[in-house]
Amino acid sequence: MANSLTTKEYNPADLPAAFVKLYGGNEKDVAIFSAPARINIIGEHIDYNGGKVFPAAINRYLYVAIRKRSDTKIMYNDARFPGSYEFDVNDNFVYDKKNDYANYLNGILSQMKERGFSFPCGFEILMASNVPAGGGISSSSALECGFAYAVSETFGFGIDRVEIAKLGQMSEHRFMNVNCGIMDQFIIATGKKNTAEMLDCNTLEYEYAPLELGDYRFVVMNTNKVRKLSDSKYNERRSQCESALALLQNNGVKIKALCEMIPATWEKAKHFVNDVVLQKRVNHCVSENQRVLDAVTALKAGDLKKLGLLLNESHASLKTDYEVTGIELDTLAETAQKQNGCLGARMTGAGFGGCAIALVHKDTLDSFIESVQREYTNVVGYEAGFFVCESGNGVAHWK
Repeated sequence: MANSLTTKEYNPADLPAAFVKLYGGNEKDVAIFSAPARINIIGEHIDYNGGKVFPAAINRYLYVAIRKRSDTKIMYNDARFPGSYEFDVNDNFVYDKKNDYANYLNGILSQMKERGFSFPCGFEILMASNVPAGGGISSSSALECGFAYAVSETFGFGIDRVEIAKLGQMSEHRFMNVNCGIMDQFIIATGKKNTAEMLDCNTLEYEYAPLELGDYRFVVMNTNKVRKLSDSKYNERRSQCESALALLQNNGVKIKALCEMIPATWEKAKHFVNDVVLQKRVNHCVSENQRVLDAVTALKAGDLKKLGLLLNESHASLKTDYEVTGIELDTLAETAQKQNGCLGARMTGAGFGGCAIALVHKDTLDSFIESVQREYTNVVGYEAGFFVCESGNGVAHWK
């Protein structure tokens, strides 16, 4: 299978022996926890407009092996990468660039301490990840939630899954100084195999929907374009949506967020927004939120063809009305849509680079990747990354 985002997968069954080789002791004392990557199937750029997102956990996992120590030391290691980090449970954890991935872990510990959890002893960690870094499927959130769940279960804190997600988000906000949403952490903490999850990011109300893919698989396609949200027009889009909302509210439309409108309501109120660009932004928000609802209905009916059409419509809206795609994402999604065995494809994430997803029949996966890769390289000038996935479980005790 063509797969240019990952090296050979790490077998988590090898972790206990690797742990004992590194730290000593017995394998039976080592517990292993897992945390998945995620995709957002549909519902883009509407979480901050009162809309719903529709993510799913996928079967690419980060594994955390953990064991308590008799002293107060904390030891972090990774099975694939050199470098050891050592701290103490009594430390006042602060962000330090030289601590690399350990910052994500220390951020979780800082939030646990802030909530009143105490550590009677230290612990040892050995991690291994099959989540492609830079693959646009949230490797950092898998790290945060997997570690938080492992520590909570090991020390008997009993933190529930929604709170695990909140810990991950608060660690990003207060420790890493990244003002992220909660979708990534939420689906990683609460996801279930063979389901997707419709989530209101404001209220945290959520609903599971069946994700029975049968002979189809999701293909994640990475543009491999270097992108920073700070360099994009992300903030401009948010500001435009706020301007449109203010115009509607000032003209008596009783809404607190754009996505409270259904398409028919927006058609009646559209004349209040006399700026063509602002109209396009609202068009996307209202139609995309409807597509999320329609996707849930389609999956409950087992209608994958309808889901595929919704993916295509979502990409067209993100391209034309929200204008957050670009030649890289358009080439991937639109080339994918033309391939035999593909039901639909769209960009996913913030846009301006990053990833797209496609729903593809398992018998055409190799030819699909080969064809899309060829066209992408011809148009863009360098290769994209691809990997195939199915649905997966949220954070779990693996062994």
